[in-house]
Amino acid sequence: MQPHRQPPPAPQPGARLLALLLLLVLQAAAAPAASGGPEDPRQPLDAGPSRGLLQRAARAALHFLNFRSGSPSALRVLAAVQEGRARINPKEGCKVDLVFSTERYNSESLFEGEERLGKCSARVFFKNQKPRPAINVTCTRLLEKQKRQQEDYLLYKQMKQLKTPLDVVSIPDSHGHIDPSLRPIWDLAFLGSSYVMWEKTTQFLHYYLAQLTSVKQWVRK
Repeated sequence: MQPHRQPPPAPQPGARLLALLLLLVLQAAAAPAASGGPEDPRQPLDAGPSRGLLQRAARAALHFLNFRSGSPSALRVLAAVQEGRARINPKEGCKVDLVFSTERYNSESLFEGEERLGKCSARVFFKNQKPRPAINVTCTRLLEKQKRQQEDYLLYKQMKQLKTPLDVVSIPDSHGHIDPSLRPIWDLAFLGSSYVMWEKTTQFLHYYLAQLTSVKQWVRK
């Protein structure tokens, strides 16, 4: 008698969305942005951190959080930094502890009764000679898993039902406008570039997604 085998589990919406993301060729122009003048790397331990350093640390933590979530529906951006301190070791790097508030990247998709702002605490370690900062971050008021999967699945169905595959140039356009129908593509690109923005951020420099120069979609038959 053959042992009874359970049927394989059905793929989750997140897996479908990941497959869709892999089918999109996104050539994104990521632009470096400096905040104010460069900090002096020789400043002493426990020096009062500059506003720019705290903001770069908070954004690095959010890029990491967005990358780990793997969901365009769960994207968060920085609202404000409440407090923070930095400890600098010239031999090891810069360690930043901070508390900051966040908001949903696409505020138009808020659920009824959902709080707009959330709160995070993080430790960001900009290590010398390392490709990306080490992040430990905890946040509140994140989108519930069930709601996140629901939104992701609706996006997956929307993209799958397109009769004509997307073939778009420049999002946003030369005037900075993003057509509402293309907003999901921009959100996917923001999610897809979050790893690069996390990896490239340093205590002196941060990156942001400036423009998609080409989007091409292949529809599997």
